[in-house]
Amino acid sequence: MAMQRICLTVPTNRECTATLAEVVAEAAYAEATFPSVEVHLLVLDSSAHFEAHARVLGTARNVRHLDEEAQRDFLRRVISRSGVTKPDFVLDLLLPAALSYGACTNRAFLIAAALGCDSVHRRDSDLHYQTFEGRTVFPIHAELLSIGKPAHRAVTVEDRLDPALRDRTVALVGASFVGEMSVDLHEVRAHPAYHDLVSLWAAPGATEEEKRELVEESFTGWAAFDGDRSVLDVVDPMRVDMHNISFHGLHERLPLPPATDTIGSDYFLIHVANKARLPAVVHNRHIVNFHTAERKTDAGFLAYQVRFAKFVLSMYYFHFIYQRMDSDDPAEIAAIVRESTWQGRDETRIDQLERAYRGLGGRFTGVAGHIRDHRDRLLEESRRDIDDYAVLIDAWAALIEAARATDV
Repeated sequence: MAMQRICLTVPTNRECTATLAEVVAEAAYAEATFPSVEVHLLVLDSSAHFEAHARVLGTARNVRHLDEEAQRDFLRRVISRSGVTKPDFVLDLLLPAALSYGACTNRAFLIAAALGCDSVHRRDSDLHYQTFEGRTVFPIHAELLSIGKPAHRAVTVEDRLDPALRDRTVALVGASFVGEMSVDLHEVRAHPAYHDLVSLWAAPGATEEEKRELVEESFTGWAAFDGDRSVLDVVDPMRVDMHNISFHGLHERLPLPPATDTIGSDYFLIHVANKARLPAVVHNRHIVNFHTAERKTDAGFLAYQVRFAKFVLSMYYFHFIYQRMDSDDPAEIAAIVRESTWQGRDETRIDQLERAYRGLGGRFTGVAGHIRDHRDRLLEESRRDIDDYAVLIDAWAALIEAARATDV
């Protein structure tokens, strides 16, 4: 029987020994439950807790635990082999000095290719797993039933897929979360200005009713696990989260946006899967989300809210792209990405953003002041992030091919 090699990955910049212990258990569960599966556990560790993490990971098989220097060494060799233009710039996009959710996942995609893995299964460092009837509810169980298979062979509870798509490969399997909100705004969710803030990521032309529905649904979890449910269909991007997801094929065709200090920059491939009508499975093995203590400090609070503000500003470009995208063709998508930056500056949205934060009061007024004081820089960065993404899309095929021939 041919082995199915997969990459289970956790990027982290914080202490997360408890989470890593659970992911180690998930890897062992996958191999015990699916005898034809070989799990390669990849931890990209930018934290100051490398040795503590290493002790936890020492109990697992096929572990790659890489600090930033090891990641940089791998990337330099891949970039050199790829022959891409502006190698130093590409390295900065893959391993920027600032936090980037998209860039850390792109590094996992490249390393997975180097390891010969068929699929990538991503988790985050701020999660736990649910338990049900005394057993841990591992998402990888639902993922391995279907990821990479022809859609007609996917193992699901419900099949809603267009029959015309049944011979295509399942490109995505994912779920969401239970527990705390996925953005750190729970303390003001009942405030009237919460609607003003969250509705800013709605698509242009959205009605007031559509905005209310978006605000109600955004960043909130789902029901606790009480038995497996799964649906084969084209994915609804509002039903899955990047801390509980797996990809086959799609991640080798397209990278994620490498935007820095911006939440949501790693969700782009979910929208590609939707627009390109790629078969996907959405299941209910949701992870348990929690907020780290660092977010509650003054510095952590401001940094996180600025990432949220940059997410709102980025939607000016992403909605333009989503409305025009209808395939997973990298050349077509790169052209649309570049076209999105030809729009005029998003002056209206940033004004509304400042007003919404000011309306929340308390220490949110400090966020409003930061937006006011750094207005031009924030607008310039949001456009530059999209330009950078087009460059990385152009380089991605060569980077993936080079990674396949590079030792980790």
